[in-house]
Amino acid sequence: MIQIVNIKGTDDTPNVVLNCETSEFVISGRSLPEDVTTFYQPVLTWLEEFSSAPVSGAKFEFKLEYFNTASSKILLDILLRLEEIMEASGNAFTIVWHSQESDPDMKEAGEEYADIVSVPFEFISY
Repeated sequence: MIQIVNIKGTDDTPNVVLNCETSEFVISGRSLPEDVTTFYQPVLTWLEEFSSAPVSGAKFEFKLEYFNTASSKILLDILLRLEEIMEASGNAFTIVWHSQESDPDMKEAGEEYADIVSVPFEFISY
């Protein structure tokens, strides 16, 4: 059984919920942890477990208000890993990229990720 990741966000770290039982896969808030590798390690470990039994049709939601350069690299790693899992399993996933209407930079960041990985993106502005 795949572990549930539930990390409560702070001013500098995002809220992370990865739960196959409820089909909730969300990273939200601000991402500028001091040690990005340590913070995101549970997410990368969870992806390894998830790769053995991926949920078809899963929607991975990114509702980030802000992220720093170190976070952008690890977010790309997460997206590339999802792409690998999707291709290996034949299961389809969707990335749902949320951004504030007043923040075109965040929408553009999502569009840049969408150009890099071959996982379908859905853009929602609020």
